[in-house]
Amino acid sequence: MRRLAGRLLVIAVVACSFACGSQEPGDSEGTEPAQKTHADGAGGAAGTSAPQPNIIVIVVDDLRWDELGMAGHPFLETPQVDRLATEGVWFSNAFHAVPLCSPNRASILTGQYPSRHGIIDNVARARASHRLETFPQDLQGAGYETAYFGKWHMGNDPTPRPGFDQWVAIPGQGRTIDPDLYEDGQIHTVEGYITDVLTDRAIAFIEQERERPFFLYIGHKAIHPDAVQLDDGSVDLSVPRGYVPAPRHLGQYEEGIFPRRPNNISSLDELADRPALQRALARKHSAEMIEDFGEDELDLGSSDETIRRRAEMMLAVDEGLGRILDTLDSLGIGDETFILFTSDNGFFYGEHGLSLERRLPYEESIRTPMVVRYPPLVAAGTRIDDLVVSVDIAPTAIDLAGAPIPDRVQGRSLLPLLAGIRGDWRQAVLIEFYTYENPFPWLVDMDYRAIRTHRYKYIHWMQHPEENELYDLVEDPYEMSNIIGDPAHQEILRGLREQMATAVVEAMGLHR
Repeated sequence: MRRLAGRLLVIAVVACSFACGSQEPGDSEGTEPAQKTHADGAGGAAGTSAPQPNIIVIVVDDLRWDELGMAGHPFLETPQVDRLATEGVWFSNAFHAVPLCSPNRASILTGQYPSRHGIIDNVARARASHRLETFPQDLQGAGYETAYFGKWHMGNDPTPRPGFDQWVAIPGQGRTIDPDLYEDGQIHTVEGYITDVLTDRAIAFIEQERERPFFLYIGHKAIHPDAVQLDDGSVDLSVPRGYVPAPRHLGQYEEGIFPRRPNNISSLDELADRPALQRALARKHSAEMIEDFGEDELDLGSSDETIRRRAEMMLAVDEGLGRILDTLDSLGIGDETFILFTSDNGFFYGEHGLSLERRLPYEESIRTPMVVRYPPLVAAGTRIDDLVVSVDIAPTAIDLAGAPIPDRVQGRSLLPLLAGIRGDWRQAVLIEFYTYENPFPWLVDMDYRAIRTHRYKYIHWMQHPEENELYDLVEDPYEMSNIIGDPAHQEILRGLREQMATAVVEAMGLHR
């Protein structure tokens, strides 16, 4: 059998959104819905008659936008991720459809919002995730050989999901050292560091002789801490938890200091204009929560140790990406590789008084890194400021394969943007979140919908609409002043509410 020498697409999905030294959005405003249709995708990559590219997706867990060297991190070095941006394109305004692991992973795979695909939280929805219609199934139909390696995290069940010819999965949250893997039809323990183990399997898959194009999805456990998540979404507090860098990296950043952002607070009184958040954090700081969880578990403000260990965990991810890129180069297909690098949710380092909550609608949580490398279509060192969202990954992969993008897909193919064709691209994105009492009971009533334009963000708290929030991200990039009651912004507010109403209906699949 000959080795496929056609184009290779690598979509590397990381947990984060980075501003590469700048978080200020542009000034443009629009009235389009937050999401809508797809690009035409006939006949191979970018709508041409080119050969079908191979496709690789890499998902890094919990990586936030500034946990990359290219994003201006003060001590973390990520030369391989940085290389992707240097040789490709950086989407500077990329967002999560929902900043939470399970639902956003479902959104990445389906191209749908949680209100459509039904994976709305981290409760074990294994049966539902077996029934998802995902883009790997479309790629199979287009002639691809498909494989999944890593953390599925839609339920603790590690058994194969539809759409994958080869399947190696971590049960639940998994274990970082000597992990259990579901492989070859059974669970067994594998010696080594989980990030390296997954990279080894990815490279072995890439190197196989084949006639067909292939699709590979790598779901990294990193940079999530070790934890046991129960089927109800809660965490088993009796099991040791914590961030576990590879032994070769442990302590590398022991002296590293991460400068805190201006929106770090020292008192909940600073949240007086954000009463919904203030009330939730008052519950978090209550004697009841501290007794149940302990101050170390709550990690109030995210300690410097937490930030250092997360950075050290990222080193193995970056090294693994480098090994994959080297493999592509050795096969002579490196320059024909499309790379998209993004995440499942961000993280808080004390901004707005938050830490491990991840899922709330502020920039540190909802922004994601998205880097694309694909020399046949886009020049190195390009920056795209258009608003993109995680539901766009599925239609992009389908479009590259030359397959028709199904009506069920709610995102849009990124290929026109990569080709320099903006057209009628969206002017706002919708972010949605369904809360539940586990694992963070202080967030039990914090369901929200948020609309994010280039300049403004409107947050609608579903259970507390009288406490909604509005931010001018040009004048206030750190979201420190809620201007919801400012008379000068009422016309803007009305327009954002109209956009949100349309976007929410579309996300539910009730309007086309």
